Amino acid sequence: MKKNKTTETEVSIQPEQRRNKKQKKRKEKQPRRHFKFLPEGKTGDLWLILLTVILVTFGTVMIFSASYYKSISEAGDAYAYLKRQLMWLAAGFAAMWIMARIDYHVWGRLYKIIPILCIILLCMLFTPLGIEVNGATRWLGVGPITVMPGEIAKLGLIVFVAGYFDRYPRRAQNFWKGVVPVVFLAAIYAGLIMLQPNMSTAFTVVFIVGGMLIVAGIKWRHMGILAGAAGVAGVGLILMDTEGYRFARFTSFLDPFAHALDDGWQVVQSLLALGTGGLTGLGLGNSIQKNLYLPEPQNDFILAIIGEELGFLGIFALMAVYMMLIWRGCHVAINAPDYMGMMMSAGITIMIGIQVVMNVAVVTSSFPPTGVILPFVSYGGNALMIFMGAMGVLLNISKSSDI
Repeated sequence: MKKNKTTETEVSIQPEQRRNKKQKKRKEKQPRRHFKFLPEGKTGDLWLILLTVILVTFGTVMIFSASYYKSISEAGDAYAYLKRQLMWLAAGFAAMWIMARIDYHVWGRLYKIIPILCIILLCMLFTPLGIEVNGATRWLGVGPITVMPGEIAKLGLIVFVAGYFDRYPRRAQNFWKGVVPVVFLAAIYAGLIMLQPNMSTAFTVVFIVGGMLIVAGIKWRHMGILAGAAGVAGVGLILMDTEGYRFARFTSFLDPFAHALDDGWQVVQSLLALGTGGLTGLGLGNSIQKNLYLPEPQNDFILAIIGEELGFLGIFALMAVYMMLIWRGCHVAINAPDYMGMMMSAGITIMIGIQVVMNVAVVTSSFPPTGVILPFVSYGGNALMIFMGAMGVLLNISKSSDI
């Protein structure tokens, strides 16, 4: 009797076990989805969110302070720039949220298509869709919508380099098969951007590629060749433009006070603002240089207004936040689950770091004035959207890793 009971029990259990085995096999056979929303319960690196919120909040306050008199002068409304920035900020948070939920491997699959789209956008600047402002054509406009292809090109280049070396990681050691294709694409980008003209973004593109090649493991002798070639090309472009804006920018940088009434005006006003601010500053809202002395104080030279109103201590605190953000970006890159995630997070971190360094250098007259914005802090919708979207990608990568 006992044997019969055991047999009946085993018979009743076997179908259930078979069903479970079949279900497991189906799950194992299902291919991994490359486009998906991340699983619930994984928030990613919360430090990235916190630091981004701190920077954009501080930036919004300083944009309002820096643009107050300019807004009254241009629009008759002291809140004009603030209102526009708040609209872009809302769109930026939406972009950050969307990018944080899309699997970053999607961009790796599109690494050949995205650069082509970026080149098409850059070429469209020289069509009737291009908008010229202050002698430069950097925006595409259709009705009220404007797009800055140069900013989009930075992310497009990061995607290409990350995707390319993700598929061919050993090519980073090969000059002709690995380094040259990447440098060739960067040269196309830089050339089209210089034609706008937009020297700052062209420099940024070159530096981003250089940084990512180092991360990919390029040989140092190859890096030396590229650095030398880039230096010769840069000097050549400046000397070939003796009557143009590039040569004027360079010569005014060498002695801005000798050109204080023309090409050196911005830098001189910036240095005066920083000198007036001293250690603790004049107080929030009390800047003098923003009263129509410093052109576009809410854009490229907002750091000068920060220094004037909050002093050296204010700038030091801001730089500390940037350093923490760059540290978290490096942390995400080191702990990325795969090569693609490592390269993409490294590229985004390099982009942010380069722009911070270049902006500080320009404002302190340590680098020719090139129009590089301060990430998350300077006024500008396109750049804010790009940087916040990039932070979303970083969040996505951090969600996929064990940090």
